[in-house]
Parts: sequence; C-alpha cells; structure tokens
Amino acid sequence: MQYAANSLENHWMPFTTNRDFKSDPRLMVKAQGLYYWNHKGEKLVDASSGLFCCAAGHGRKEILEAVTAQMAEIDYTPHFQTGHPSSFELARMVAKITPDNLDYVFFCNSGSEAVETAIKIALAYHVANGEGQRTRFVSRERAYHGVNMGGVSLSGMMRNREAFGAVMPGVVHLRHTWLPENRFCIGEPATGVELAEDLQRFVDLYGPRSIAACFVEPIAGSTGVLIPPKGYLKRLREICDKHGILLVFDEVICGFGRTGKAFAAQSFGVTPDMITMAKALTNGALPMGAVAVSDKIYNTVVGAAADGAVEFFHGYTYSAHPAACAAGIATLKIYEKEGLFERAAEMSDYFLDRMYALKDIKAVSDIRGYGMLCGIDLAPGVRPGLRGYDATKRLFNRGLHIKFTGDAGICAPALVAEKSHIDEIYQIFREVFSEY
Repeated sequence: MQYAANSLENHWMPFTTNRDFKSDPRLMVKAQGLYYWNHKGEKLVDASSGLFCCAAGHGRKEILEAVTAQMAEIDYTPHFQTGHPSSFELARMVAKITPDNLDYVFFCNSGSEAVETAIKIALAYHVANGEGQRTRFVSRERAYHGVNMGGVSLSGMMRNREAFGAVMPGVVHLRHTWLPENRFCIGEPATGVELAEDLQRFVDLYGPRSIAACFVEPIAGSTGVLIPPKGYLKRLREICDKHGILLVFDEVICGFGRTGKAFAAQSFGVTPDMITMAKALTNGALPMGAVAVSDKIYNTVVGAAADGAVEFFHGYTYSAHPAACAAGIATLKIYEKEGLFERAAEMSDYFLDRMYALKDIKAVSDIRGYGMLCGIDLAPGVRPGLRGYDATKRLFNRGLHIKFTGDAGICAPALVAEKSHIDEIYQIFREVFSEY
C-alpha cells in the first residue's frame, strides 16, 4: 500500500517519545511470520510478538479469511439484548481451555477494559452475595493493569500513575517480588514466598470483610517479567479462600501459551476466580479482550437479579464484535491445530538458554524468564530509562523489534519461532548490548 507524504504531526502516539519519534520515525509497513518490514524496506525480526499479541506469527491467512467472510456476512450487531452466534462459539472455545470452573466469558475490547470489567464484576458479586461493604482492592508494586482509571488505580508503576491524581480510592499494594538475591534465576525463584504474607497484613489492617479482590499478574509482564517465587501464588490463593477475597489473574500478556500451557494459572497450578485476557486472543489481528469468570461468580450475580431484569449493568458498544469473534475463533483453531501451547513448552529450554547466555555482558544486570517470556535488564545510564530507549533504537536499526519498559527489555517471540529465529535474536542482542 502506498501512502501520501505526511509530516506525522497529527497523530498523538501512545507511550511514545513523540518529538523524537517524528524526527526519526520507525514505521512498520509489512509483517509475515516472525518478521516486520519498515518503511525503508528493511527486514526486522520481531522479538516481542508485536506487543505480545501475535503468538501465532504475523500474516495468518486463516484469520484474514475468517474476518473477511464474517464482515461480508454481517458487519456489526450490538450485544445488548441481541447477539451473534460467533460470540457464543468463541466463549465456548475460551471456556474449554481455561482452568476448571471458569466457564463464563465476558467480552470487551482490550486488556484495559478486561481489568475494568473484572473490577466491576468483583463489586457486583459481593453486592449480590450480601457483602456490599467489600470495596477495597489489593494490587502490587510494579503491577501493570492497563490504562483505564480502575487499572491505573491498581497500577504499581509510578510513571503510569503520577499525572493522574484522581485515581480510585481504596487500593493498596503488595510489595513486588523482585529480590536482589534472585538475579539471573531461571524460572521460579526459590526465595520470596513470604512476600505473599503482605496480603494477610492488609487483612489484619483493614479487616477481612472489607476487601473485594486481589489482582495480580502471575508473571508481572510489562514491568520486565517478574517470575513469582515458588509457592507465592498458592499462598495468595490460600489467604483469599480463608477470607472470602476474590483472586484475579491478569493474563493479558502471559495467557495463550506463553508459559507452555493455555494460561499461567495452569502452569503454576493455581486457579483464580477470574482471568483477564486480550492480546493473543485474536493473535493481535483485531482488538478484543475478555474476562473468564468462575461459575460461582456468574451464578451469584445472575441469580440475584429479578426475573426479566438486566443482571449486570456493564458492557461496551463493541463487546463481542462479529469480526473480532471471527478472528478469535480462527486464532484458537490455529493454536489447537498446530499445538502451539505444547510447542512453547518444548522450545522454552532452548529459548531461555540462549537468553541467559547474555549474562556475561557487562551492561546486562539481570535476566528473568519462564516459558517463552524473558526480561533482560540493562544497567541504567545517566538516568533510568535512557539506556533502554537508546537500545530500542539501536536494535531497530540492527534489524530487531523489541518492547522496552524503562531499562528492561521484554523478549517474547511468537510461539511458531524456530531455533534459527531465537539464534538471530540472541546474536543481535549480544552485538548491541555489548556496545554499552
């Protein structure tokens, strides 16, 4: 596709250094498999699956064909008191791969909306259950739960909060799980389980009947891939069960095979009451998010409403859009047909071995990884974040796309990656990181 000459000025870009970007743009114009092509015709290996979305690789014709056929048949229908068959089929397919008893799926349009939806479901559940006083939420330092106001309130990343003072009240934060003694640990660290006791401290401080839900990313992804210590998630589950607190796993990044199973909940053997998801749900082809909800929550909320009444006053214009549902159905069929979750588990050792082989580089201060997800910290430069941004640009110019948060690079190649792709990513990392 050809584009007219453009100054780029009119688009206010998200999470971007707009002035610097527009002086030296990095425009992607084509994608296929594990690769992007920029506007200069140069090829780049995609080390972050876009933004952790394209788990089946770019340019999947199955998804294109499914969306095209759906749009030719029906372009849009609301899901307020009407519906479309595709949403029920996608919900069935999602429920099939979630942990047991998470059988109900509420669709939205992004991970941020999924978190907002889960917050409201938690509050609605407690009201329906006769415990409307449960309005407090527990999150975690260094957490990322999207950019809507509920998610920003849960956020434990300072730069995502500091400009938005009027956040939701009644949110407290557990300590994050990164510990200096766990540097360069592969998989779950052996130490740090005691950090889960922060939740019990909040119970003791605020009272067990005041807390609605505890939100955690099983693997804290956006902050730089913090793997939970052994036993940490199980201890959170025990405390929640004891005190009637809902446990919500935000799996927007680590869901859909990234950990070697459909969801990290299954990899770590802990079943939450809700799972938020998005990104790889449609392989990034169209915006979509969802919340998988336990049977108990759904039945309680629905059962509390009067006959003929709307049970849950929440939803979006584009909830379960037919085109997005078509993309989701096609995506889940690819995952199953090609065994991509199992493939991720098989490829993980090779991937992590190559990533951890970077530990000898002077500028690399820590590496953390699990499944097909790895965080690589660079020692800060003049001020935190500058080196990470500089590395982003250098890597792009060497033919590699990656997402950095501050000085932490987040490597998450598509689950269709071959060893040769991982070797290519490793070699470019080594060359660029060795320059610092």
